[in-house]
Amino acid sequence: MDNRAIGVFDSGLGGLTCVRRLHETMPQESIIYFGDTGRVPYGTRGRDTIIKYARQDIRFLLGYDLKAIVVACNTASAAALDTVRHEFDLPIFGTVEPSCDKARCVTRSGRIGVIGTAATVRSGIYEHRLRAADPALTVYTAACPLFVPLVENGRVHRGDIVIETVVREYLQPMRDAGVDTLILGCTHYPLLHDVIADFMGAGVTLVDSGAEAANAVRRAVEPAQVGAGGTQYFVSDDPQGFAQLAGLFLQEDVHGEAGLIDISAY
Repeated sequence: MDNRAIGVFDSGLGGLTCVRRLHETMPQESIIYFGDTGRVPYGTRGRDTIIKYARQDIRFLLGYDLKAIVVACNTASAAALDTVRHEFDLPIFGTVEPSCDKARCVTRSGRIGVIGTAATVRSGIYEHRLRAADPALTVYTAACPLFVPLVENGRVHRGDIVIETVVREYLQPMRDAGVDTLILGCTHYPLLHDVIADFMGAGVTLVDSGAEAANAVRRAVEPAQVGAGGTQYFVSDDPQGFAQLAGLFLQEDVHGEAGLIDISAY
């Protein structure tokens, strides 16, 4: 048994969808979560800035006794994961590799769609990973910049004309292309699962990148002793607003405020 904690970070609160999956599948684990809410979004930043932020986030988390870290941010996974894996001496998991593996397993036609932030799509990492594993795959990508602010304003439900209109605008080309698998390449996007699934149709499998990252951790790390779990939350801005939004992502009540961290000190 390894009772050390698992560290998780994201540019904001979207990474809590990864924490939700960890809670479901590894309830005995202790988790330290950091949301860089003072510098969100990472998706509009350049690569060098994203790497700098990821290093600072990891240095903060390493103030705790950890057995692994999850980069629960597709933008940071795309831009910084390979760099930080070489710089820090513990297992670091991202969202891209496990969601690509899942998509390759479930696609029937070999036509895979990927949606994410502008930085994630611009990086080309999903196409590279998928085609390196199987050159026969056809990969379609689309940036969906309005999804994150709409999610954080609670516009996530079926029947909401705003989110349904935006989903149709962004995803019509994916549907026209006949993809049978769609990677939700941002950890905010699982909150739009039902609206996206309704639009894409029953024949399209949605791959939750945060959940797949959590599944990769579960397969790789030594589990903690049953009953040893608990989660601590930290943010770089607005801890008072954390509980309200965190409950949306975790789909469970969150009691108390998150700790406030000056991430620039790291």
